[in-house]
Amino acid sequence: MLPALPALCYLLIVAVWLLDLLTPQLFIASILLNIPIALSSLALTRRLTVGLVVAAELANAFAAYLNAQHDHGRFDTIALGDRALLAASFLLVGFLAVKTQGLGRSAGLSEARAEQVQRERGLRLAMERIRESLNPELVRRTTLHQSLDLFAAERGLLVPDIAASDDWYFAIAATAHVENRRDALPSELRSLIAKRLDTARPLDDADVVARFALETLGARYGAIAPGAGGSTAESRLLLLRDDRPWTRDETRYLQSYFERCSNALAQAELFVQNIEQSAELAHRNQQAEERSGVIRDLVYALAHDLRTPLAASDVTMRQAERGAFGSLPEAYRKVLLASLESNAESQRLVETLLTVARYESGDIVTLDEPIDLFLVAQSVRDELSPMAGERSVRIEVSGDSSVVLGDAHELRRAMTNLTANAVAASPSAGTVDVTVESKGDRSRATVEDHGYGIAPEERGALFQRFGVGRRRRGSGTGLGLYVVRLIVEKHGGVVWYEPRERGGSRFVIEIPVGETIADGTPQ
Repeated sequence: MLPALPALCYLLIVAVWLLDLLTPQLFIASILLNIPIALSSLALTRRLTVGLVVAAELANAFAAYLNAQHDHGRFDTIALGDRALLAASFLLVGFLAVKTQGLGRSAGLSEARAEQVQRERGLRLAMERIRESLNPELVRRTTLHQSLDLFAAERGLLVPDIAASDDWYFAIAATAHVENRRDALPSELRSLIAKRLDTARPLDDADVVARFALETLGARYGAIAPGAGGSTAESRLLLLRDDRPWTRDETRYLQSYFERCSNALAQAELFVQNIEQSAELAHRNQQAEERSGVIRDLVYALAHDLRTPLAASDVTMRQAERGAFGSLPEAYRKVLLASLESNAESQRLVETLLTVARYESGDIVTLDEPIDLFLVAQSVRDELSPMAGERSVRIEVSGDSSVVLGDAHELRRAMTNLTANAVAASPSAGTVDVTVESKGDRSRATVEDHGYGIAPEERGALFQRFGVGRRRRGSGTGLGLYVVRLIVEKHGGVVWYEPRERGGSRFVIEIPVGETIADGTPQ
C-alpha cells in the first residue's frame, strides 16, 4: 500500500466537504467525494475503502443540513433527491473499489506465484549446470557465472575462504569469462568479507564498510551472501548492479541459491578428498603387499633351507640312538634323546612358520579328501609318545570314527599342536585325554590336560597371532594356537578353550562331518 494514499484520500474528503459548504444548495459538489473512494482501490485494503464511504456519507448529510440552514431552513426537494442519489453512488463506488482490490490481490498473488515458479525453474536449471562437474574449480566458476544470469547482476565476486588463501573469482555479466585471481583483495573488500554474516543482505549507505566497498567496486547497489557451513562457511558471494536496489525477497532467494551452491561445492571437495585418500590407501596397500611378499619369501626360503638339514640330522641321530654307529654311553644317549626332542621342536616350528606364511599370503590349496579324525588322533599319539614318555606323560585316545572332508596334512598339524601343548602343560605322571566323537552333523575332537590351566586375563588372546598363550615351561612362539584356528576355520569349523573344573585345560575343535554315499564311503 502507498504510504501517503490514506492521508490523501481523507484530505480530499475534507476539501470536497468544505467546497460543498461554500456552494449553493443546488450545486452539489459532494459528487467529487467519489474520487477518494475510487482512489482507495489502489491501496488494496478494504478497511480504507469502508472508512472513506462512511466519511463521504457523513460529509454529504452534514453538508445538506448546513446548506439548508444557510437558506433559512428551507430544504430544496431537488437538492435532497440529488444527495440521496449521491449517497447511493458512494456505496456503489465503494463496492466496486472493494471488488477491484480483491481482483488486484488475486492478480498480485498470481504474479507472485508465477515469479516464484520462474525463480524455482531458474534455480533448478542453474543447480543442474553447477552439479554437472565434481571439480571444485569448475563448481566455483559455474556458481559465479550462473548467479549473474539468475539475479540480473552486472558483476560478481566469489571468495572461497579469505583466511585460507588469497584466491578469489571475478566475473562480468557481459562476458562468459570467469577470472580466478590470486592477488590480495582490496582492504575495503577484505573488511566486508571478514564480517560475520548469518544470512544474505543488501549493501547500502547505512553501513560504512559496505559504502566503502561499493565505492571501490564502482557500483551503486550490491548484495552479499555467506556459505552454508562446514568447509564453505567462510565463503562469500558478492553481486553488484547499478540499475535497481536489492529487495528483501531477492536476498532471501540469493541465500537459498548460495546455500545449495555451497553444498554442491562441499560435495565436490569431498569427492576429490575421497579420490586422494583412495589413491593414498591403494599406494599404502601396494607397499604393504610388497613388504608382505618380501617377508613371505624370506620365511619360505628360511623354512625350506632349515627343513633339509633338520630332517637329515633327525635321521642321523635316530640311527645313532638305535646303535647303527656302535654302542653309546648312557650319558651320551640321554643327550642324544634331548637333541632329538629339540630337533623335533625345531621341525614343528619350521612347519608352523610355513603354514602361517601360506595362510596370510592366501597361498593355500583346498583339498576335500575324507579324513577320519579318530585315526588322525591315534597317529598323533604315536608320533608324540616318545616326547611324552620323556616327561612321564601318557596320551590316551578314545571315541569313535568320525569322518570329515579336508586336508589331512593340515588337520594332523592342528591336532599335533593341541596335543603337544597339552603334553607340555601336564605335570609329571600326568595324562592327556584326546576324545573324538560325532555331534550331529559335526565332528568334535577334544584335547584335555591336567595342568595349571590358563589365567582368565590371558584367554582372550589365545588364538591370536603371537598371543599371550599358555605360560608354561617351554612355551613356544605364540603361533601354534593361531595356526590351529586358521586351519579349523578353513575347514568351516570352530575352536575354543574351556577351563576344567579340577584344574587343567580343555581345547575343542568342531568341524562339519563329510557327506557319505549309500555304501557308507565318504564322498
